[in-house]
Amino acid sequence: MPTLILVRHGRSTANTGGVLAGWTPGVALDERGAAQAAALPGRLAALPLAAVVTSPLQRCRETLAPLLAARPELPLHTDERIGECHYGDWAGRKIAELAGEPLWEVVQRHPSAAAFPGGESVRAMQARAVDAVRHWNERIEREHGPDAVYLMCSHGDILKAIVADALGLHLDQFQRIAVDPCSVSAVRYTRLRPFLLRLGDTGDLAGLAPHEEVPGAGSGDAAVGGGAGAP
Repeated sequence: MPTLILVRHGRSTANTGGVLAGWTPGVALDERGAAQAAALPGRLAALPLAAVVTSPLQRCRETLAPLLAARPELPLHTDERIGECHYGDWAGRKIAELAGEPLWEVVQRHPSAAAFPGGESVRAMQARAVDAVRHWNERIEREHGPDAVYLMCSHGDILKAIVADALGLHLDQFQRIAVDPCSVSAVRYTRLRPFLLRLGDTGDLAGLAPHEEVPGAGSGDAAVGGGAGAP
């Protein structure tokens, strides 16, 4: 099955303003976020991407703009299932203010029981995001083969939920995962289990390019002894 490159959008005006953006329109990349996006094509240059899937929100589209300009042949797909969590009445409010709400502690410590007022539950958020990954894994493999690499650009909580699923973690553990703006995480899916290849990487990504398996080992086998890494 394919390798999925997960990119969080670059730093946004909401990030620097300490605001929980959610689906609030008009949230753009700030100056640093634009610089992070500009560096993304170079970081991904070694990867033979088959397609790009994005959240519909502006900050994700701005993050991908330099990559798509550098690779105009890349198919771009938009999927609302990997859009930001629907925070409901919390969207657009200051995080410092929200930290005083009783629900905040539930979101932090028992997120599987958390539902945002006027929005969705964290469980529902993870379910739709993981459903999207399963859908795109099947489609990319069907259209581009089992060794294909594709990219999703989404949001912090969405990406943490996808990584938690890949690791087999209960949703209550997903707050232990951290992904910085414009960081890259990568999951290689196989028939029996996923492998987390990168988490929150902000450096060189050449090691994610497809390479030959160790002779005698199946594609779904773990590298006993640690493996040789990238060629």
